[in-house]
Amino acid sequence: MPKSTQSQSSASRHSLRRNQACLTCRKRKLRCDAARPHCATCVKQWHTQISVPPPPGYAHPTEPQCSYDPVEGLPLAADADPLEKIRELEEQVAALTRKLRSQRGSMSPSRSQSPNHLRPPSSHLINRSPSSGTITLSPEFEPSGVATPTPWVETPLDRNAVPPSKTATQMGSPGMVSPQPVHHSDPLSSLIHSGWNTDLPEPAVLDHYIDVFFKCDPCGSRVFHRPDFLTSMRLPPKSPGFPHCAILHAICALASRWVSKNIITLPDGTRRDRFAEFHASKTRSYIDRTMASGEDIFAVMQACVLLSWYFYSEGRWVEIWVFAGFQTRTAIPLRLNYPGTYARHSVGSPGAYLAPPKDPLDLELRRRTWWMAVLFDRIVSVGGWVHGIDERDIGTELPLRSQDFETNQRIADNPQSLFTPDVFTTHPKDYTDSFLLLIKAMMLFGRVTDFSVRTNLRASAPLSRIQNPFITHGFEELDRLVSTEFIASLPPRFRNGLSEVESMYGGGGLDTDLYLVHLVPHAATITLHNPYIDFSDRQSVSTMRCIDASRAILAQHYTLASSSFDITRLHPFVTICWYLAAVVQIQLCKYFIETGDTDREYGVWGVINVLRFAMTDYGKRSPIGTRQEKLLQGLMSEIVRMTTQQQPLEVGIPLYPFSHAGVFSNVPGSDEDVGHVAPLPLSPSFEDAIEQPHGSPAHSNTSPPTTAWISR
Repeated sequence: MPKSTQSQSSASRHSLRRNQACLTCRKRKLRCDAARPHCATCVKQWHTQISVPPPPGYAHPTEPQCSYDPVEGLPLAADADPLEKIRELEEQVAALTRKLRSQRGSMSPSRSQSPNHLRPPSSHLINRSPSSGTITLSPEFEPSGVATPTPWVETPLDRNAVPPSKTATQMGSPGMVSPQPVHHSDPLSSLIHSGWNTDLPEPAVLDHYIDVFFKCDPCGSRVFHRPDFLTSMRLPPKSPGFPHCAILHAICALASRWVSKNIITLPDGTRRDRFAEFHASKTRSYIDRTMASGEDIFAVMQACVLLSWYFYSEGRWVEIWVFAGFQTRTAIPLRLNYPGTYARHSVGSPGAYLAPPKDPLDLELRRRTWWMAVLFDRIVSVGGWVHGIDERDIGTELPLRSQDFETNQRIADNPQSLFTPDVFTTHPKDYTDSFLLLIKAMMLFGRVTDFSVRTNLRASAPLSRIQNPFITHGFEELDRLVSTEFIASLPPRFRNGLSEVESMYGGGGLDTDLYLVHLVPHAATITLHNPYIDFSDRQSVSTMRCIDASRAILAQHYTLASSSFDITRLHPFVTICWYLAAVVQIQLCKYFIETGDTDREYGVWGVINVLRFAMTDYGKRSPIGTRQEKLLQGLMSEIVRMTTQQQPLEVGIPLYPFSHAGVFSNVPGSDEDVGHVAPLPLSPSFEDAIEQPHGSPAHSNTSPPTTAWISR
């Protein structure tokens, strides 16, 4: 009986003629039903393939790899190479296109013109429906990732539509249109002939990334003069003035934080952007090449600065340390740490790799590149690590104001450097803006890190929390500078941490540099005092410093959360400040658990969760937020075991004393935006449990968390 059934089914199945099966099934000698556009066998294999996550650097095909002979029943030669056939067809298409344009007398752009002139017609740069098959390059454009050596091909196209470069209107013949997806086109040939690096996105897409980079990135965009950079992008790719490819790859990696969709979420909750990783790997290849040859060393160093900030936003600590050391050590033989970024009298030491700056703009570019490298070195060292370069070896004057730099104003060099007396408390009007204040704040943080590292190195035993730190030489002066004097010395126009950014390009928005300026001194205060916290000592100045610092960071976050600003646009270092504030709150929570004060303990749990939620929200765009929240959970494991709260990690945000509804409730008709909660009450008062000692040293009510608690 089974044999009869099998014979009947075989007889009912239509047999295929010779060469009617798809090329893939024929090659693998598999059964094929010749279904169009994809046979059942290829579809099944494709589903099996995409069900498994792809390895790093590889992207699954977007559709089954199933194709047929150009003419049904016409066999291909056994030794025919499909890629070679595609190249031949492309050459034929390009030749016919050129011939057609020359016959019509059209004014086609030269192959040697700038990439700006090699873009598709303007009709392809507007928004259209997906079925049109055109590239959408509106401000909301987001690339889908990298699956081929030319990542700019991977744009939001309809995979089954004809690319715009192959439409019948452009080709002049409907018969030239192919129903299969085409991954190469005539514009690609034009770009290759012009010298365009095909590893980069096409010019129109790259311009969009550059625009996003200058508008959104709070870190790497400092090292470039935007008008001059955009002008250089209009040059031919082979021109000496065209930006180095390493810089362009690094810009793509940084800008992808705001525009890329090709993101994979790993099991631990972190994100991976394949498009960004592709361009980051390309940047690293240029850096490796320069390390061996020294070619284009300054441009590659700028790319290294950008790549370092990308790694930092990703929370990739190994690469962070490698590149922090690389860029500071590379800058030394370039003499960027000398006044004027060039040593004219280097006695007893070899000369610099770089010639003297050719003009004031070149000088300022060198200064800013140097200071961004130093800034990065200070930021990654806040966990108590030795700096890559000592403050005493930095002679470079501070840069100019960003507005003067952007407008290319011809003004005298900044009179201040780290050798200037009272550089942290004196801010000349014509040489002060939020970026310069951020440099000073981070260098001040660097002094705290140096003090902590050197104190531990010279200590014969671990520091005791009972010890009075003010008896240590230099501690009181550093405490006064960090806790009170720097914040008090800020000019009046910079005392509001939520001021709008000043730029020649307009647009407004929060000044993220200034916001960080109001957090960093408090973070430095906690770093300085945290080893000496003792909640059992009512006269502990260090304990009060850390409590006040944590509250100051919380107050800044509450105020920002009440606005409509997207916190993921902040500088990545803000997650460290939140982390440090939470560390202090965790210690306070432990104290309340041990003393049995459950009411105050409950309030502290709410504050801790506020900071956790902030890190998690930031992690939606930059994995450093998720990583810091994971570290925080590790520190919380002890108090989670000790607490009597049922679900401490789910304790809600504290309510206003006068509020009758939860902050998460959505009351119909309410004008309050529940997505951005209004300023919340501060953490439970520590002074309520421990009486303020009379005559204790004055302490700032806005102090920061400690970096010594960043355990990795």
